[in-house]
Amino acid sequence: MTLNPAGETVATGIPGTLAENMTMAEQHDWHRSFLRRHPVSRRNFLVGAAATAAAVGVGNSVFARTAYAQDAPLAVAGRHMGFGNDPATQLRFSAQLSRNPGLTGVFLDHGPTPALGATTSAEVRNLISQVPQTDGGILSAEQYYVHVPVDNLTPKLPHYYRWRTADGFVSDIRSASPALPSGRIAPFRFTMMGDQGVDETPSQPAGLVAGDYDDQYYKADNEPSVKHARNINRQIEASHPDFHILAGDIAYADPSGGGLPPQFAKHGQTPPKGFDKFNPYVWDGYFQAIEASASTAPWLFATGNHDMEALYSPNGYGGHAARLDQPSNGPKGCPSAYSFVYGNTAVLSLDANDVSYEIKANTGYSGGAQNTWVEQTLARYRADPNIDFIVCFFHHCAYSTTSTHASDGGVRDAWVALFDRYEVDVVLQAHNHVFERTDPIRGNRATRVAGDNATVSGKSDGTVYYTVGGGGRPRYTFQDGEGVSYRGNELPDTAVPNSYVWAPDGTKSAESITWSRVRFLNYSFVRVDVVPGIPGITASRMTIGAIDEYGNEFDRLTFTRDIPIGPRFGSS
Repeated sequence: MTLNPAGETVATGIPGTLAENMTMAEQHDWHRSFLRRHPVSRRNFLVGAAATAAAVGVGNSVFARTAYAQDAPLAVAGRHMGFGNDPATQLRFSAQLSRNPGLTGVFLDHGPTPALGATTSAEVRNLISQVPQTDGGILSAEQYYVHVPVDNLTPKLPHYYRWRTADGFVSDIRSASPALPSGRIAPFRFTMMGDQGVDETPSQPAGLVAGDYDDQYYKADNEPSVKHARNINRQIEASHPDFHILAGDIAYADPSGGGLPPQFAKHGQTPPKGFDKFNPYVWDGYFQAIEASASTAPWLFATGNHDMEALYSPNGYGGHAARLDQPSNGPKGCPSAYSFVYGNTAVLSLDANDVSYEIKANTGYSGGAQNTWVEQTLARYRADPNIDFIVCFFHHCAYSTTSTHASDGGVRDAWVALFDRYEVDVVLQAHNHVFERTDPIRGNRATRVAGDNATVSGKSDGTVYYTVGGGGRPRYTFQDGEGVSYRGNELPDTAVPNSYVWAPDGTKSAESITWSRVRFLNYSFVRVDVVPGIPGITASRMTIGAIDEYGNEFDRLTFTRDIPIGPRFGSS
């Protein structure tokens, strides 16, 4: 028996006491204490995991029927990439191994042409997961990820690569390009969405069926046979972005997202109150699902509430450190807070879990360090004469009107005044599984109406906030009586009298708003095209198109910024 966070005694098969409102760090300590009381032998762990995997396979993986079995051929799959701290000269190559490589070498062959020419040994990161089960047992998983940093690249020129193992595996050759250097060099494109997840049911451990850790449980008005995450992935691939950003809630290995201790539950089983479901094998299918795009263009991630995985320290983010390589130039201890410059645009990834009033498992974990870094970084970028646009992306919404999460006052209190002060052009959010776009906002109020195909200025008009949470997970709805409004279906009045914002005490505070301009319920992403201007002659332009899962554009907004002749900050 144990106490859930509400103080109720429930049967879980897990002895011990869970305190109310445990932080992610406290949950990790509790988890380690539980494992000390319920040790799993290394021998049983490895043999059991390999035997299970060999029997059931990994249905959504190229590792099918061989993954994790120690006598299986070593293979590399789930290829994905990121930027280093200098995106114009550094790429970070990552992938997943089918099993423990032991002493078998894993290599990245790479070079400026398909002939390659250079070889770098990969770093292998071993991620062990031991998850309490609802039946009192422990789900044990061991996953292996390989990483190779490549530096001293030529900006924007393709770099070719393949993965290879010493025992004979050789992947196909693919290519990717580092970023444009800072400045008004050339046009470029990036894409964005959030709340993605996977369509396919993981086949580990045995006995999973649709509806456990996948997206096969859509609302009644959807077709359950349609694979929405896959459709979005295909649209991103077809867009050929120079990079892609994802604003949190990545794979949904934790489909509950309450910021609570993890427990593995099979179909038909619900974790007791106070626990979130968790299956680390979901990540296997996720990297397979995004590989077509993520192996040829860097994918950059922020963290959402479903990405806090208490098994891994620090603060639930240790699993991401094993799986992903991202820029590391953010505040100390905040691995998903970082920034990079691509051409004339600065991009900041922020960790809204640190400031959320709604889900508080990590609220305040940085001790204010992230907020200080945000202000310093925004000030530096806005003073840089080579940067025209500033884009921030994160998970919890400063401005949104859905019935499920709406707006988070913690995000507003921490960052909105800074976005105003430093003329942030665009904020890209997720968390709410819909599409919503605001009018330009400054001082918590809309400054003007910006309908479809409008042109706005981040300098004179304010910041536009996007909610792009239709990456694949089941859709949400808007408030009662709140209509959708998008191209061809525009409402004459888009005010919402019955929305709300999360307050510091975790309650919902009612608010009536007029800043919501575009609202769309189906699956979607945004495609951002940036065209630099010529100082004193033409303005720089950034056009954001909202695209549904079938490639249809339903909203477009263009941002402009005039470029003065000479490095004079503050000119319009």
